Amino acid sequence: MDPDAPTPTVFERLGGPDPFWRVARAFYGRIDRHPTLRGMFPEDLEEPIRNQAEFLIQYFGGPGDYGRRKGHPRLRMRHMQFRIGVAERNAWVEVMRGALEDAGIPEDGRPGMMRYFEHAATFLINADEA
Repeated sequence: MDPDAPTPTVFERLGGPDPFWRVARAFYGRIDRHPTLRGMFPEDLEEPIRNQAEFLIQYFGGPGDYGRRKGHPRLRMRHMQFRIGVAERNAWVEVMRGALEDAGIPEDGRPGMMRYFEHAATFLINADEA
């Protein structure tokens, strides 16, 4: 193995865009049934699925279609309209963990992705539990 060879991105290791679309569809399939989180999302989930899939593709090393279409992710600003406390953060993380499993993401690829999701979900907390 060449030590100077670039490390493949998550996008490359997973084989392209399809796994990220599966994750987004699985995630929103779970959201559609979630008693606490469902109300934070629009009735029609097609646009959120597209946004999430393209964002994940871009974040994990694939093409920048999300950025070209939507600009900078501005995750905190885009989520500020929702009350996100620790309970909502934890529920979201568990939905995402299940979506990775549902989408067939290999177990050895999940820890790095989950580290990002846990960090991002914590970053979006904007409400105290009190």
